[in-house]
Amino acid sequence: MDDKVSEAYLVLHEESSDLYLGKSIAETNDLEPLQFYRDYVSKNIPVVIRSHCSHWPAVTKWNADYFRKTIPDKKVTVAVTPNGLADGITRNKDGKDCFVMPFEVDMTMKEFLDGLEQKKDSYIQYIQKQNSNLTLDFPELLPDVFGDIPFASEAFNKDPDAVNFWMGDERAVTSMHKDPYENIYCVIDGYKDFILIPPTDLPFVPYKRYPQAVFQHKDDKWDIVSVSTGAREIVDSGGIGDEEVIYDEGLPWICIDPLDPNLTKYPEFEKAHVYSVRLNKGDCLYLPSLWFHHVRQSHGCIAVNYWYDMDFDIKYCYFRMLEKLCGKY
Repeated sequence: MDDKVSEAYLVLHEESSDLYLGKSIAETNDLEPLQFYRDYVSKNIPVVIRSHCSHWPAVTKWNADYFRKTIPDKKVTVAVTPNGLADGITRNKDGKDCFVMPFEVDMTMKEFLDGLEQKKDSYIQYIQKQNSNLTLDFPELLPDVFGDIPFASEAFNKDPDAVNFWMGDERAVTSMHKDPYENIYCVIDGYKDFILIPPTDLPFVPYKRYPQAVFQHKDDKWDIVSVSTGAREIVDSGGIGDEEVIYDEGLPWICIDPLDPNLTKYPEFEKAHVYSVRLNKGDCLYLPSLWFHHVRQSHGCIAVNYWYDMDFDIKYCYFRMLEKLCGKY
C-alpha cells in the first residue's frame, strides 16, 4: 500500500476517533424530529431509543402463542439453512468459501413455529425476507404497529421504502454487512445483539471476493450449489441492496468474524471502532446508512424494521471514493 494512502487512513482514524465517534452508542428515551436530524442523522451517528415502541399493541400481543391462535395457516417464506448463516460465508464440500444464500421454503406459520419449538439440529429457520414483507405478507398485523416512525418520517421527509418482519432461531446470525438505507429497527419480543462499525473504518474492515451459491435441501441432505454465470448482472445481494457484480470475480463480502476476529491474519481490524449494543423488547435503534452491522438474537425474537432510502449526497460520494482507494467495491 502506498505510504501516503496508509498515512491518510491513519489520519481518518485519528480524526474520526477524536471528533466524530464517542466511546459508546448514544441512548435516549425520546426524540423530536429536529433533534433526531440535528444530533444523529446529519452526523451519521446511531442512537438507541429505549422503550420507544413499548406502547405499540404488537409489543403486548405478538409472540408464538398469539401467532398460533390468530394466523396459524398464514403462508410465510422462511430462510432455512444448516448452520444459521443465511447470506453469509460458508465452506462448500470442495473446501472453498462461498457467499451462500438460504434455501427458501413456503410453509404455514404453524409449521414455522413448530420448527422453532423443536429446534432440530438439521436445520435453522428465520423469517427474514427483506421485501417489505410486513406490508405485503402480514397485512393483518399492520394495525399492531405504526406504518412508519413519525419522528423519522418527518426528519427524512419521506415514507419508509420497506417495512420488514423478522422472527427466528437464536442460532441464526446476520453476518457483518452494510445497507444503503436509513434503518429504524424495533424489537417487539425478545432481544437483538448488534455489533456496529462506522463507515469511516472501511480501510480496516477486510473484504474478499467470494463465488455465489445457494443452500439446497433434498432428502434430508444439504448441498451448496453455485449460482455463478460468468456474466455481469444486477443481483439481490442478500440485504445490502442491489449491486452490479461480475460473477467470475465474485461478490465482495467482509471476511472477518467480529465475534472472533483473527487479528493475526487481519491485523488492521484492530483499529476498527467496534460497538456492541443490545436492544430489548420495546427498544428501537437508529442504524445510519452505510454503517456495518452484525446481528444475533434471542430464540423466537420478533422485530420490525423500517428502511428509509438514504440520500446519495456528499457522504455517499466520500464513501465511494474510500471504497475505490481501499479496493473494496
